[in-house]
Amino acid sequence: MAVGAWKTWRGRKGPVWLGWLVLGAWGAAAAAVAGTAAVAWLLLGSPGLDAPERLSPADLDAIATRAFAVVAGLGAVAALVISYRRQRLTEADVAREDTRLFTERFTAASAQLGDERPAVCLAGVHALAHLADDAPTRALRQMCVDVLCAYLRMPYDPEPGPLPGGASRERREEHRRRSREFAALREVRHTVLRVIGDRLREATAWRGHHFDFTGAVFDGGDLSGARFTGGRVDFSGAHFAAGTVSFSGAVFAGSRVSFRGAVFSGGTVDFTRAVFSAGEVSFGQAEFSGSRVDLGGARFSEGVADFTGARVTAGRLCFGSGAPASGTPPKGLREAAAAAPDVVRLPLEWMSAAEH
Repeated sequence: MAVGAWKTWRGRKGPVWLGWLVLGAWGAAAAAVAGTAAVAWLLLGSPGLDAPERLSPADLDAIATRAFAVVAGLGAVAALVISYRRQRLTEADVAREDTRLFTERFTAASAQLGDERPAVCLAGVHALAHLADDAPTRALRQMCVDVLCAYLRMPYDPEPGPLPGGASRERREEHRRRSREFAALREVRHTVLRVIGDRLREATAWRGHHFDFTGAVFDGGDLSGARFTGGRVDFSGAHFAAGTVSFSGAVFAGSRVSFRGAVFSGGTVDFTRAVFSAGEVSFGQAEFSGSRVDLGGARFSEGVADFTGARVTAGRLCFGSGAPASGTPPKGLREAAAAAPDVVRLPLEWMSAAEH
């Protein structure tokens, strides 16, 4: 049986080591039987082996029964090894099929996102989001997130300004065309932020991933209530140019969040009731030159937020409207407030502490 099984395994396309594995398992089983017999022999006082003069039919039947039992046991071991190998092959086949299907869906969704037609781009956004939801591994989910963030980092022309009075008909038509194109593109970008925010508000597998918004232009978007817990969130060099970007009620806990070098030049950035606890949030070297940045009601843990080197020249950086911010004042904030007292509004508690 052993020789036949060996030839069968050798004839298959599977790896040669499977045959050695079965032989090894048989050897282990035989060794276990021999060991058990040896222990029993020692416990019985090492009796001598007296060969019988004649074996009765009953003795022969008993020997045959035990021999068949041993053979059956070895066959069971082989069957277990084959079953285990078959299961491993099945799992590997399933994993390969899942990866193949993921790759096909990812390619199609990425092509949609890169299409010139805004409606197709919107379909690509939702396709990539759902693909990230279904991703079989964390690495594949991160790949979907990276593509969505990369879309926001693409060059983004500003909204066409108003036409001067007396503009020609051709210029008015061109202006309307550009305005429609801009509005459609802005809708795609805001949808990207919306689907990210939707996933981060719930306890989904998106939490803990990296979100790279370096150099992205923001002219609106809703990340309110999002929980950035773990991972890295990078707004370095981002430009908050118009509209309202809402981080209201967002939680930054255990993440490394960088706004370093970001420019706040227009619109409103809403951090009201945001929670900064653990991790690191850096507004270092950020430029506040026209936006209203509202951190009223925000809660800061000691050593988390850093405004070192921030430049405040215009707009409003507000920590004290409505419900004042609480906790430990961010590093470098008092220096920024002293340089622009008419622009930075601190809670009375922080101002009193600064005076002492």
